[in-house]
Amino acid sequence: MTAASQKPQLSLDARLGLDRYEIDAEQSHIAVDHDKCKTCTTRPCLVCCPAIVYRWTDERVAVAYENCLECGTCQIACDHGGRGAITWHIPAGGFGIAFRYG
Repeated sequence: MTAASQKPQLSLDARLGLDRYEIDAEQSHIAVDHDKCKTCTTRPCLVCCPAIVYRWTDERVAVAYENCLECGTCQIACDHGGRGAITWHIPAGGFGIAFRYG
């Protein structure tokens, strides 16, 4: 294989940019109990999510659910290192992420 025929390496951001998201504007697949979040001192959701879905803004957790990669890491981290404030489930049929890069 020659150097000209090799595919260039894509960065993580470039790979994620190839994915397609179908957003369910009626109902999020992520629910957050903000009262529990306020008492959480570790806030593992802010550091464990590979898609940076969670941010601490205006004294509460803001959720950009449309960025979710559907890995479920947030709920596991919240259940075991936080206050159990995150409820995550697979989006309804036809919604969510469609990965386009192998």
